[in-house]
Amino acid sequence: MTINMMRAVGYRANLPVTDDACLLDLELPVPEPGPHDLLVRVEAIALNPVDYKIRQHEKPDDEPRVLGWDAAGTVVATGSQVERFKLGDEVFYAGAIDRPGANSEYHSVDERVAALKPTTLTFSEAAALPLTSLTAWEGLFERLGLHHDLLDETGSLLVTAAGGGVGAMVCQLAHALTGLTVIGTASRPETVEFARRMGAHHIVDHRRPLMPQLSEVAPHGIDHVFSTTGTDRYLTAYAEALNPFGHVVAIDDFEDLPVGVLMPKSISFHSEFMFSRSLFRTADLDRQHKILTQVARLVDAGILVSTATLDLGCVNAANLREAHRLQESGTAIGKITLTGF
Repeated sequence: MTINMMRAVGYRANLPVTDDACLLDLELPVPEPGPHDLLVRVEAIALNPVDYKIRQHEKPDDEPRVLGWDAAGTVVATGSQVERFKLGDEVFYAGAIDRPGANSEYHSVDERVAALKPTTLTFSEAAALPLTSLTAWEGLFERLGLHHDLLDETGSLLVTAAGGGVGAMVCQLAHALTGLTVIGTASRPETVEFARRMGAHHIVDHRRPLMPQLSEVAPHGIDHVFSTTGTDRYLTAYAEALNPFGHVVAIDDFEDLPVGVLMPKSISFHSEFMFSRSLFRTADLDRQHKILTQVARLVDAGILVSTATLDLGCVNAANLREAHRLQESGTAIGKITLTGF
């Protein structure tokens, strides 16, 4: 039987999360997969800060906009040029920011940014991984230029908000695949415990001055910084803590950044935006397929674990509003998921 319509959640206007109309239950046509696309029956989704930031600031066109850039599900149809997947495959992916999101029963995604989901995880556990693992992998091994096969690599890495979604994945990857000393920032007992469980060797409190704490846990200085939040606030501290020729990679938003403070030590600054490959259709778009395939292997080998910490139930507007509220509060630990329709 052909299914023409599907349930979805989207928004029509930029409204605060306290307004019930900020996210709406919708009925939309099932998307038609393009030549390289998979049509996926969505089994679970996960939340990221990009969801609420777009809901707050980007006005939809005439049609409602569907958000959601972390999903896991089952392939139910394939485009004419699909080579990597077949019907029935269970996949996970983060999608593309310039296409409709995955907060819908069915979702069309380019096969080059998807991978077979880890076999040892549920759909909800798998949905928590794609965006953060891609961001962490690209930031560590492409922007910072670290080597994930050199466990004897020495040095130190500072990871801000190590109890968050990206921070937790950075800690896991750096701890498991490099020889770096991983220093995470966290301020609450529950985020400190989670960051340690994710692989941070040391924890410093980002609500207190960083330098005295860093001097204690890393007396020889910091070599790399993975800045997930507050880059504009902490850049001067980074410049002081980093050794000459160090590196900073940042993933957060800022309007003005005093990068001149990095010059005396020849510190390099890098930006990481996981959607760059899909947004600009780069020649190496399938690199994300390869990264997620490697992440799935590491999960199934017991080297990485899912960062899913809270499932809010089925995908509907009310549950997604609560998920957005928690994300906006800045108190979420790990990843929030929703499962099924």
